[in-house]
Amino acid sequence: MNYAADTGDTGALRQASDSGCENCKTYADFIEKSNAANGLLVGDYHEHITDVQELTRGKPGFAGGSATLTVGAYTSKETKADTPLVSKPAKYTREFALSTQGGNWVMYEMKQTKQ
Repeated sequence: MNYAADTGDTGALRQASDSGCENCKTYADFIEKSNAANGLLVGDYHEHITDVQELTRGKPGFAGGSATLTVGAYTSKETKADTPLVSKPAKYTREFALSTQGGNWVMYEMKQTKQ
């Protein structure tokens, strides 16, 4: 996610996500428009994982868990003409589900909740 936000290149992000992961698609679509490489994402937008609370295996081929992450202060815009959206530093819990695909784990779904 951080690489995609830096470059606007969402290929690896999309490849590591199940095609049915709507939040993954929404994030990738936004980052293709707004990223640091095109100047529409500025500041400390990187996600920093501070703790992984749980990671469990479910039925065969599935796993899930949750992690705590922080993001610093940043601004984003969808187009150069838009008014910047200012985001303050925040702490989140990300719940995620993983599935196997081609012998690799991919993001099946993710949900982020602000703490």
